[in-house]
Amino acid sequence: MSSAPRHASRLPRAARARGGGPRAWATRAPLLPALVFLIAVTQLPFVATLVISLFDWNSLAPDARRLAWFENYATVVTDADLRASVFTTALLTTTVVLASVLLGLLLALLLDRSFRGRGFVRTLLITPFLLVPVSAALLWKHALYNPEYGLLNGAWTWLAGLFGDDSPAQPEWISDTPLLAVEAALIWQWTPFMMLILLAGLQSRPTEMMEAARLDGAGTWQTFRYLTLPHLRRYLELGILLGSIYIVQNFDAVFTITSGGLDTANLPYTIYQTFYQAHEYGLASAAGVVVVIGTIVLATFALRVVSSLFTEEAGRS
Repeated sequence: MSSAPRHASRLPRAARARGGGPRAWATRAPLLPALVFLIAVTQLPFVATLVISLFDWNSLAPDARRLAWFENYATVVTDADLRASVFTTALLTTTVVLASVLLGLLLALLLDRSFRGRGFVRTLLITPFLLVPVSAALLWKHALYNPEYGLLNGAWTWLAGLFGDDSPAQPEWISDTPLLAVEAALIWQWTPFMMLILLAGLQSRPTEMMEAARLDGAGTWQTFRYLTLPHLRRYLELGILLGSIYIVQNFDAVFTITSGGLDTANLPYTIYQTFYQAHEYGLASAAGVVVVIGTIVLATFALRVVSSLFTEEAGRS
């Protein structure tokens, strides 16, 4: 008889602790500085950008500033230069993500095997992703693409000499293939990222299933097609989504290698030009908001993939 009232008296106390009692606030208090810092650094600037995007505001004529509401967003959709930059961004993102995923898958399959020096090879392959993006772009621009002393033209001259041509024409890699030059630098830097994700997926395959396939006489291609590839589907989706989120926002390679010229200006570089060179603060802010919304959509899909991965792993355990 006495246990029921005692149990009933404990319920409100637990509910108060969960709802917002002193103990609950004491456990949350250490997180408040981080939360305040996060809001101050990310949310307040974004709110300011939203407000500025509603104005027709050119810093060269500050007195002519006026509230334009959604005119800047209409300009983002209808302006030819901005539409061209959107197309360039989509082409650049698609090419880099697909190529880096394919190369990352091949390298992950290589590193999933046991061989002498695998740890050293893995470290070398990861190194490009650890470089600062501007440093990587400068490396490609000067050490590889330079027509006078670049490694690519050095290899071109050496190969031509093997076939009897001692003075071959030196290709201008950036001038002749500008978008491909930017894509190659980004693929080189992002392939290790895809490789790490897919290598984690390969190493999480159920060993029992792989051994059963070998005992049943399945070949290497059959095992890859019917077992490995379906298992890697979530990891491939995750790599594609995360890569798309980052490469859509890429600015360093375009700015460093081509300075946005030769039809390589993507949306982030066009926003930079609109803000810092044309001084159109409202239009640049509207374009930035569009990029943020697109990134949020991609990030939502990425988070769903991550949550499904965790759910799948929890179900196996």
